[in-house]
Amino acid sequence: MLVVSTLLLLVVSPGRGSRPCAHLCQCFEHSDLVDCRSRGLVSVPHGLPHGTWLLDLGGNTLTEISARAFAGLWSLRVLMLADNSIRELKTQAFYSLSYLEKLDMSRNNLSHLPADFSDSLSSLKELRLEHNALELLEPPCLERLESLEKLDLSHNHIATLQPGAFRGLSRLRHLYLQGNQLTAVLDGAFSSLPSLEMLLLGGNNITHIEANALVALRSLALLGLERNQLEQLKFRIFLNLHTAGTHLQLAGNPWHCDCELHRVFRKLLSVRHLHVDDYHNVTCRQPWQLAGASLAWVDSQLCVAETVTVLVITGTVLVTVFGALIVAERNRKKKKHSKHWEQVETGA
Repeated sequence: MLVVSTLLLLVVSPGRGSRPCAHLCQCFEHSDLVDCRSRGLVSVPHGLPHGTWLLDLGGNTLTEISARAFAGLWSLRVLMLADNSIRELKTQAFYSLSYLEKLDMSRNNLSHLPADFSDSLSSLKELRLEHNALELLEPPCLERLESLEKLDLSHNHIATLQPGAFRGLSRLRHLYLQGNQLTAVLDGAFSSLPSLEMLLLGGNNITHIEANALVALRSLALLGLERNQLEQLKFRIFLNLHTAGTHLQLAGNPWHCDCELHRVFRKLLSVRHLHVDDYHNVTCRQPWQLAGASLAWVDSQLCVAETVTVLVITGTVLVTVFGALIVAERNRKKKKHSKHWEQVETGA
């Protein structure tokens, strides 16, 4: 709320208590805000007030952040770098920003984060990196973000999450990974996130989730898995999820509707602390006879064919066994009868 209020102040009253400052930026003396938005800047301007609290450099044409680009801005709490063309962060790019609480680098061209990215950002609470070109999160680039509560990595090109990628983020509560290229959720991917409450994985290419991938997420309240490539689901994945209550979003996947899937969803719906929010929007892709049908509508019929098959097989087995018993009994009687006549003939 505080950040929103300060931004509104910039928009609503640009002329009050302000004076021109370096490189066409607008400095707000009494509130320590510096507005450098959309000024055609190609680098971070020099000569900014040392007491600057919020610096907005959004909408410029920055292509890199040089070493110690913000040196001397010890009081900086909010740094906005969105909507530039940043493709590289130099070593010690954020040196001296030990009090920074929010960093927005959304809608840039970053393909990777340097190993020392988090070295000076121990106070950071919110990091926005959505709509970049990130492919991999290599430890220890995020490891020192010990105060981070919100991390937005949505709409990048991340295809895999290495074990330890989120090591050190013990206070992280919200993690946005939707719109990436993830194909699986592997064991250990989120093992360092005990405080995580929201995990959004929608709009990826996830085909399977390993059994212990979610075990460590004891605070998870919302898990978004909509619009992936899931055809089947193992109940054990969620059986290992020990939370007070977790909401699941599972619609938009190409579900293969069969008796096994019916059983999984029946179990999910019966567990008190699990809630499938979009169950009535879960639709079948396979078999083709059920394509587009709601699982909620057909689920009671999915095991009928299997039950009939079992009954037919059981009946066939019983008939076969019964027939074998009858034949055996007839043979026994026939043999007994033959033996009796043999004894009669011998006695005669």
